[in-house]
Amino acid sequence: MFRKVLIANRGEIALRVINACRELGVRTVAVYSEADRNSLHVRFADEAICIGPPRLAESYLNVPAVISAAEIADVDAIHPGYGLLSENANFAEVCRASNIKFIGPPPEVTRLMGEKEKARQAMKKAKVPILPGSDGILASVEEAEAYAEKVGYPVILKAKAGGGGRGMRIVRSRDEIANLFNAAHTEAANAFGNGELYMEKFIEDPRHIEFQVLADEHGNVASLFERECSIQRRHQKLIEEAPSLQVTPKLREQLGNTICKCLADIGYQNAGTIEFLMDANRDLYFIEMNTRIQVEHPVTEAITGVDLVKAQLRIASGEKLSDILPAKLEIRGHAIECRINAEHPRKFTPSAGKITAFNVPGGNGIRVDTAQYSEGVIPPYYDSMIAKLITFGLDREEAIARMERALSQFVVQGVETTISLHQSIFQDPEFRAGNFDTGFMERFLARPVS
Repeated sequence: MFRKVLIANRGEIALRVINACRELGVRTVAVYSEADRNSLHVRFADEAICIGPPRLAESYLNVPAVISAAEIADVDAIHPGYGLLSENANFAEVCRASNIKFIGPPPEVTRLMGEKEKARQAMKKAKVPILPGSDGILASVEEAEAYAEKVGYPVILKAKAGGGGRGMRIVRSRDEIANLFNAAHTEAANAFGNGELYMEKFIEDPRHIEFQVLADEHGNVASLFERECSIQRRHQKLIEEAPSLQVTPKLREQLGNTICKCLADIGYQNAGTIEFLMDANRDLYFIEMNTRIQVEHPVTEAITGVDLVKAQLRIASGEKLSDILPAKLEIRGHAIECRINAEHPRKFTPSAGKITAFNVPGGNGIRVDTAQYSEGVIPPYYDSMIAKLITFGLDREEAIARMERALSQFVVQGVETTISLHQSIFQDPEFRAGNFDTGFMERFLARPVS
């Protein structure tokens, strides 16, 4: 096991990694911007180093500053958390060149999975189901028109690089394709420096299902089952749960085995998530892979009993999955996670400022991952997440009941939060019945506020 690990992140995920390291007897080094000087990850790490001013580009995304801090602190490894540098293959290469272990997949694999069309072709080769679409990058509008006619409208144009909805356009008829192709190309080129596009069949109001995997450095890969992430707004997840009500045991086993074989073939290592869309026939289609720990990893931890962050550290130190995971992985109960953000509950505008009162719920089946506290500050420079509230029950009904109790006891004053929005969602009959898809929030927000 490592002697000392630097956490190249901030907020709740930095604190989460610190906790895992402490349980393994590993010393930790926090890096922080001037805006995060009084943050809890700085307080609870064994050492802390300021790496720059508040702007991300000058601190948490500043690779030379992060590597310099790692060398000054004489660490063995770097854990990137999620977001920021976690899927930056160049950063992973710099870590390798500096003889510092990057706790994640090799840079070559990160780069392969980061280019969506290459990832799509790798999955297709392994017989993981993918959406019908172009065989590669579209060379022209005419080629896009030909594939759209072959696949059938509606289709979606996607940027080869990047994400977050940029460089994406839904095309519903031949008359639209030329203008939307050019618009997507221009947007992708401006956002990512790469305007190349590919095409997929567009599924109306799908469900969003993702599979959690762990892979060691000895060629072994394990699926830790799926999560449902369909409650989202503008591609940003709000509520996640595990397991999905829509995935049958047979589908779970078949797809899990196929995913594991594919990732073993490409040499994947550490934690990762394979994301799918599910259509009305309950068929799943690959969309992308995230080569890091996910925000919503606690729901998988709840239903499997596996500490995923400790598993990441143990894998990176050379241990085999057979020594890390239980002899038989099984789903136990049901877990739900709500992302509590410092935002207006309906307009979703950020709400930076000082927290004047803060009380987190507790009791049986309740977990809160947070780096906030009373008198703490939500800075305007970063993600607005205050906390992740996770509940676990013997079944979905108990997990929902515990979530409603926990939300009623969660107190945050001084900034606006999404707590009341989550309370409204959990009262919705369609949500409670499990009848939802990725279009749920659009319909929900269109209703009058009661």
